[in-house]
Amino acid sequence: MPRETRSTGDPTFPRGNGAQAEERFREGRRITWISVAVNVVLTAMQLVVGFAAHSQSLVADAMHTLSDIVADGFVLVANHKGAEAADSEHPYGHGRFETAASLVLGIVLAVTGGGILLAAAGRLQDLGSAPPVGIAAMWAAVFTLVAKEGLFRYMLASAERLRSPMLVANAWHARADALSSLVVAAGIGGALVGFNFADAAAAIVVGAMIVKAGVGFAWEAIRELIDTGLSAEEVAAIRESIAATPGVKGLHELRTRRMAHQVLVDAHVQVDPRISVSEGHRVAETARQNVLERHDDVLDVLVHVDAENDLMGTAAARLPDREDLLARLRELLGPDFPAVERTTLHYLGNRVEAEFVLTAPTIDPSTKADLDRRIASALAEDARFASIVIHQRIAP
Repeated sequence: MPRETRSTGDPTFPRGNGAQAEERFREGRRITWISVAVNVVLTAMQLVVGFAAHSQSLVADAMHTLSDIVADGFVLVANHKGAEAADSEHPYGHGRFETAASLVLGIVLAVTGGGILLAAAGRLQDLGSAPPVGIAAMWAAVFTLVAKEGLFRYMLASAERLRSPMLVANAWHARADALSSLVVAAGIGGALVGFNFADAAAAIVVGAMIVKAGVGFAWEAIRELIDTGLSAEEVAAIRESIAATPGVKGLHELRTRRMAHQVLVDAHVQVDPRISVSEGHRVAETARQNVLERHDDVLDVLVHVDAENDLMGTAAARLPDREDLLARLRELLGPDFPAVERTTLHYLGNRVEAEFVLTAPTIDPSTKADLDRRIASALAEDARFASIVIHQRIAP
């Protein structure tokens, strides 16, 4: 059974923990609206003061802040969509909407930063005609710096508690804003003491910081969208959880991939080849449960049961199916072979091992000798059979 549940009413799909998903949605929405309110106030103040005080770096920082408001809009939409339950079109949920939002956020930042770089470079080429920067720009820059640093610390604490990469990205976006505001304050200070180029130079630094942050967020989102696996340490921890499961004889083809704040895992486990299908299934379910219980960020685990290590190369799929093999055995052993209650076939080592449980509780010595001769002849005639074993039931 899936580890987590959501109110889809359909057990077909992996679910996220309903309470946790709801908490992430509510908290993410609250954080984002706080960010929007702060950024609207800061953008308006920076634009008014920036133009009035003739500070290009403050106007550039205002455009940076405006990009935050656009980014927050993406976050609100993606957070709402990402909280939706799994459905037939999205059987693993909608977590990748967060990833897509992070990608778009990165692109928006990179484009905004590029525009700021171009504008500031143009001003550096014409410093003589630029009016002096007013003192009000300094006070606005300091106020912006304090507000954005406080917003960053609040957002990051909440994002890490909720393990949301999208909210973490948005928090570090706020930190980049705070650092850019620090640079702006330094540039304005330089311009106020006579270094006319300082304001434009600060705008260039802000633009470069924005581009760097945008490229970083976009790259991380792309890595997730192309199913980049977990780190070697994380994979080793999951491998240990599966290998510690009773009944697991071997483990191979362990693969992982991220989906927003959660992880999907699939693995091949090797079990004793002669246990029943139901026992093998129980081993797989136990291995799956071990991973889900020990690794909170894992959403679902797909465990494939192997009777032998298929990485070594097996031809089981090229061997005949059950009906064809049973027909061949009847042909080899003869039509008067004793009645069989159950037949078990083991596809091992690129050959087949057949086991019969006879209906008759006993057979006389002469019949046994005849069966031994038939089995020896069958094994000699058809090399696909590694062994043919007969069992007799001794109790009901």
